[in-house]
Amino acid sequence: MLRTIAFIASLALLLPAGAALAETPKAAPARKADLADRVAGTYKGAVVSDARGSSRDNVTITVTRTGPNKVEVKSDYPRIPTVTIPLEKAMDAILAASGPSVFLLDTVRSPDRLDLTIDDASWSGTRAK
Repeated sequence: MLRTIAFIASLALLLPAGAALAETPKAAPARKADLADRVAGTYKGAVVSDARGSSRDNVTITVTRTGPNKVEVKSDYPRIPTVTIPLEKAMDAILAASGPSVFLLDTVRSPDRLDLTIDDASWSGTRAK
């Protein structure tokens, strides 16, 4: 009898722990897509003008979302440094909200074309498929 009571008490103590383990974790709420999500990706193009050097073909730009309406722009061409650019929308364009860099993507006329000017080097290209 005492053994049965001890067994039932043990099961009662384990039940809440087992129930907690059986619960499925709740998914994080989905965040609303922003301008940074819209422009993130890999782009292929060329440096079309450079105040400190010559033009260069086959330059890849990677745009990565780093926060709400903020992206990091990296290049495989050392002449274009990595920069973080805040974004804003003006009419049909997504552009740099502030800072010395130019970032321009026309969402209607050419939604896969990106134009940049970073550190006196102007680059133009299209989203890699």
